[in-house]
Amino acid sequence: MAWRSLAARSVFSFLLLALFLSAAAFPAATKKPPLRPVNINTANSEELQLVPGIGPATAEKILQMRKSYGAFKSVDDLVAIRGIGKKRLDKMRKYLTVGKGAAAKSAQPQQPHPAKVIPPPEMEPAATSEPPLQHQN
Repeated sequence: MAWRSLAARSVFSFLLLALFLSAAAFPAATKKPPLRPVNINTANSEELQLVPGIGPATAEKILQMRKSYGAFKSVDDLVAIRGIGKKRLDKMRKYLTVGKGAAAKSAQPQQPHPAKVIPPPEMEPAATSEPPLQHQN
């Protein structure tokens, strides 16, 4: 009976050791940083999560802040989000950018104001001594 408990302990120890070694051989997947900086004013949750240091919860906080307060003026505005401090932001900064907000991007382009054309003096109509014409009904 003693040999059974010894054998069971040995098998258990072997399995535990194998599990430990396999975990060491295959380290947890680390997040690959995005190739280009992510625009925090236009990115969706999945795009924000490409940034090391931003998970699902933080991405949703960023989207909620953008929805509530409008476009970010600076990457530094993220410090106002609970859970993002100066140190964490400094690690993420190189992967983030600020551009025009999504609302401004989707709005209709504004038409330029037409320039007021002032004709040169030689083209102005000459003053006449005749009274203006009046309509008779």
